[in-house]
Amino acid sequence: MSLGDEPGYGDTSRGEDGGYGGSGQTRTRLPDRTGDVYGGARRGRSSSRSLITVVGVVVLLIAAIAFANRGGDDPSSSGNGGSDKAKTSPTTASGTRPVESKVAGIPAGFAHSEQGAESAAANYAVALGSAAMFNTASRDQILAAVITPSRVTEFEATLDKAYTPQFNKNVGLNEDGSAPQGYTFVSRTSPIGTKVTASSNDTATVEVWCGGLLGLAGQNSTNPVTSSWFTITMKLEWTGGDWKIVSHSQKDGPAPVPGDDRASSADDIAKAVEEYGGFTYAR
Repeated sequence: MSLGDEPGYGDTSRGEDGGYGGSGQTRTRLPDRTGDVYGGARRGRSSSRSLITVVGVVVLLIAAIAFANRGGDDPSSSGNGGSDKAKTSPTTASGTRPVESKVAGIPAGFAHSEQGAESAAANYAVALGSAAMFNTASRDQILAAVITPSRVTEFEATLDKAYTPQFNKNVGLNEDGSAPQGYTFVSRTSPIGTKVTASSNDTATVEVWCGGLLGLAGQNSTNPVTSSWFTITMKLEWTGGDWKIVSHSQKDGPAPVPGDDRASSADDIAKAVEEYGGFTYAR
């Protein structure tokens, strides 16, 4: 699916299209309920301007982060432990208790270890993929909590230029990033697994395999909630007694074969988002 119909969505340093919520389509068997955008005819794989607009939100986020990260990789992150180690370090339960403290509602105080870096990356992926990123005040709180201090101002400035009031209107939100009355905006990232691909004493590169949801749930929504699969790569550094993000990139997949589940109604999706909370992720 091409994003060429929307201005400002050019190539990025990610190497592949997609983002939180991505551009992947799922094969679904839709309900027969009439009068519901989630029912009726099956959605095909052809491009539609409404879906492209929603996908553009997450692509823009990743493009903005990639822009903020330009200038090269941190060579110190390729210390001992490369891909061979990653293959022998699956994400299995260790029994270690997750962190108990939070900053801006985001888990904090991770262990100074590879396992701590994996837990930090998983929780940071959830925060960066949340609906709170579309509001300036809450976005700044998230960035201050997860980005390394020396890069926070740069990230804030870049994302402020991306998330303008007009941009929010273009994707169906109010100018302040809130959902219109009668609709529920859904933007969620759920980590499936993590692995460390490189590390040294105070740096780590962590990949987080995720599933995502993105869209507007509502009876007349032209951007219904869709799912996607993607992998986020974060380069972290140990600073101020915790792991923080230095750079961030993303690629599509791995995506499983979609099942034949019936797509839920807009009301069911909105209710689920309101009733089901998230998790603190730890190995």
